[in-house]
Amino acid sequence: MKKITGLFASLLIFLFACKKDNYKVDGGKSDAHVNQTTYDFLKQHGSFDSLVKIIDRAGIKDIVNSDVTFFATSDYGVRDYVAAKKQQKIIEVGNENIQFGINNIPVKELRDSMMIYLFDGKITRENLSPDNKYFVSKLGSIPNVRFNIKLRRTRDYSDYLDYVDYLNFTKVIGTLDAEEPDYNAIPKDQLDKSYDCQTSGIITTTGVLHVLQNTHRLFFNAGKMAD
Repeated sequence: MKKITGLFASLLIFLFACKKDNYKVDGGKSDAHVNQTTYDFLKQHGSFDSLVKIIDRAGIKDIVNSDVTFFATSDYGVRDYVAAKKQQKIIEVGNENIQFGINNIPVKELRDSMMIYLFDGKITRENLSPDNKYFVSKLGSIPNVRFNIKLRRTRDYSDYLDYVDYLNFTKVIGTLDAEEPDYNAIPKDQLDKSYDCQTSGIITTTGVLHVLQNTHRLFFNAGKMAD
């Protein structure tokens, strides 16, 4: 059977998803290992400048560099999150001309929120399948919320392959949407938040790194953004 699994699948996804990002390199036969810590890998590449600022402000560099799996948000998602937080502040103070950035967001808020992207141990494609599998993040148990990490199977490339498995990260609110008898009856704010990884399976010297697609806004924020 023609199929793609493991790192080769990740490499194909790199090529189809976001060629402009400079941390995706096709150099022939790929090696998932990088000779850097997770933090240093993120810091080296321009696609994560804002994320690194949040890690620094939250004081979680040591946690990011421990034996964890980290689902990273690119600068696109961080930018939109900060813009939404700015809009919230504009409404609070009644002044649309305020200066607002990462340093204006409380440290505890950033630290606690970042924990939802960090999971103890190594979560890799090899220990996942298309079946639902739930994990508890470093934040601990959250009432009415679970994190489902699995391989989302697609046949979008059926002209070339039987299927491709994307690494998928879903914030499940209450029950899984697919298990509800009437999807259309689910309130909008109760819908699951599901995102594929545009890059998966980077093995650093300290842990595992996956990069969520650019449409993922940090902390699953859905607020209106400031202009």
